Formats: sequence, C-alpha cells, structure tokens
Amino acid sequence: MIVREQSGEGTSLMEAWQHFNRVILVDAVSSGASPGTLHCLDASTDSIPSRFFSCSSHNFSVAEAIELARTLNQLPQSLKLYGIEGKNFQHGETVTPELEAMIEPVTNQIIQFVSSPH
Repeated sequence: MIVREQSGEGTSLMEAWQHFNRVILVDAVSSGASPGTLHCLDASTDSIPSRFFSCSSHNFSVAEAIELARTLNQLPQSLKLYGIEGKNFQHGETVTPELEAMIEPVTNQIIQFVSSPH
C-alpha cells in the first residue's frame, strides 16, 4: 500500500492515480450537509453528485477530476471517495472540531475497506 498526500488539485490527482487499480481519496467537501457529515462514495461505479461541484479550494476540484477521468476512461478500477463535510473553506482556515471528530471514524472505515477481500 502506498499513501500519498496530494494538494487535491484535479489534474495532479488524475496523474497520481494513473498507475493504480485501487485508490482511496479523502477530502473535505461542501455539499450543503451539516459540518462533519461523512459522504462515502464508490466513484468507480457511481457519478459524483452535482452538489459536490459547488465549492472547492482547488482550481479543478476532486469531483471534477473524477468525472473527467470517467469521461476519458481513466478512472482506477476501484475509486473510493471519503468526503467529510467542511464548514469554512476560506484560505488559511484550520480544521474545524466537526471535521477533526471524523478523522478516527474515517480512518477505521478505510482500514476496514483495505482489509476486506475484493
């Protein structure tokens, strides 16, 4: 298993997952749900809902990268997206308590997913 921290900029994500069959992305999202809400999506089989395109601190969002890769037939065989609903996306903001409270539960879900046979 390889773990990489990426800026979240869409085109660099597409390049980073290019040679992998199984990818897990974790990102803060803004879909209008309550801060701290966990969204777990199987992006290899399901389109990213349009509400995830509403806000991004990146020039080209994670959701846009996934959907562009889908259109170009460049998605990894398995792509799981764990999106934690953020609260404030202003530059320089710190992690909110709602998002921080989700770190352990998301980590546990990822460990369970990685440990399960596919």
